[in-house]
Order: sequence, then structure tokens, then C-alpha cells
Amino acid sequence: MARAGLPTGARGRPGRAAAVRPAPVRHTLTYPEVGATRLGPMPDGYRHLHHTTRVGRGRAAFTTAGAAVLSWRMHRESGVRVRATAARAEPGVRVELSAGAGPLRIGAARCEVIWSADERHRAGFAYGTLSGHPECGEESFVVDFRDDGSVWFTVMAFSRPGRWYTRAAGPLVPVLQLWYARRLGRTVRRLAADGDTGSDGVVRRR
Repeated sequence: MARAGLPTGARGRPGRAAAVRPAPVRHTLTYPEVGATRLGPMPDGYRHLHHTTRVGRGRAAFTTAGAAVLSWRMHRESGVRVRATAARAEPGVRVELSAGAGPLRIGAARCEVIWSADERHRAGFAYGTLSGHPECGEESFVVDFRDDGSVWFTVMAFSRPGRWYTRAAGPLVPVLQLWYARRLGRTVRRLAADGDTGSDGVVRRR
């Protein structure tokens, strides 16, 4: 017969409450248009971002750039702290992003990888916002190897404020989002340069 005050099967000293572990917090996606950065169209009711920049030329540059995107290196070398459940961006992987240090640290923004691609001419992924994220929406980071041998990096996103402070920031948020997309592009360009090739196919180090 179980002691009074303790659930059946619990063990403990009389008069001492059994330790109860709190249930883990379950973060869920905060928007319904999951996968729209890949399948399209970009949904109404959100701010849209589309930034494309050339980051190199040649197969080696594409391979290097794609690996940087899929391995979180692009984020880390852009000054973002990454805590992910896997070393590579794959569907279902969860990631927590933050920037800065000490009292100036901004975060943590929790996301889940929605889709990823690692193809001969395309590499990248998208993640969607989880509960607690300052925004609601989805963002993709894709490297393309075009027929002329050029390598391009594209950031696409749809988002809207998810917290009071992002609503209060108003028009400043899209300005910061574009700045961040450009920063990522510069990082990918720098990393891709280590494997850049000319039209003759020779790998050149910069």
C-alpha cells in the first residue's frame, strides 16, 4: 500500500515530498507556412527579404561555400554563437543562435531546420522560428553553382514580429535583417575564396 502523499511506486522517507522533475519545455514552430522558402510562394502578411550576391567561381568555390553553410561555419564566422543538436543542418535539427557577449549578448533565438539540400549545383537549408524567438517566420541560406561557373549565395526570408520589442523596433528590424544577410554573404565569399577557381579550372589561393 502506498504511503499517503506519495504516488504509487514512489519511494522516500515519511514526511518528505518526492522529488518531481519539471517537464521539459517543448518549443514549437510559430508559423503555418512551413517550407515556403523552398516551395513558394512567399506568404502574404510578412516582411520579405531576398538578397543575392556572387561569392566566387568554380566547383571548388561552390563546394567550400556549400560546406560552410551546411556546417554552421557561415554563422559562426559571422559572429553568431551556434548551439545545434547536430553538426550539420538537416531537417529536424534544432539550433539556438545568439550574438554578442556578456551584458551585450543578444539571444537566444531558437529555430528548427525545415529543409536542406546538398546537390551538385545547389546546397543550403532553411530554418523556421520556434516559440520564444523574437520573430515568426522562415529563412533560407542557399549556394548555387550556375552554368557559367559562377557561385551565388542567396538569403530569402519571410518574417513578422514575434515579441513586443521587435514590434516596437518597427522599421529598424528589416534594416538589420538586410545588414545581417549582407554580412553572411561577405563571410561566404571570404570562405569560398579559399577554394576559388578560374575559368581554366585551376584552384587559386587568395
